[in-house]
Amino acid sequence: MPLLTPAGFVLGMSALSAACIGLAAVGIGLGQGFAAGKAVEGVARQPEAQGDILKTMLVGQAVAETTGIFAFLISMILLFVNPLVGML
Repeated sequence: MPLLTPAGFVLGMSALSAACIGLAAVGIGLGQGFAAGKAVEGVARQPEAQGDILKTMLVGQAVAETTGIFAFLISMILLFVNPLVGML
């Protein structure tokens, strides 16, 4: 009896991949925090430009957050649906 079956290997690598994808949340959080901090600095320098700075920051935050949502979806697919096991 083999110690590691092909299905077990695929499931293990899928879990490892999902964990690595989860690290994307760290980068996204750091980037969004940096952007928010720079927006606060910009408003502190030019309070009259608050509306423009806020709009630009929110669009940037939304674009950055889509990366996190896609990463979350891919990791959930790898963990729970796992289409790769059906290919064996």
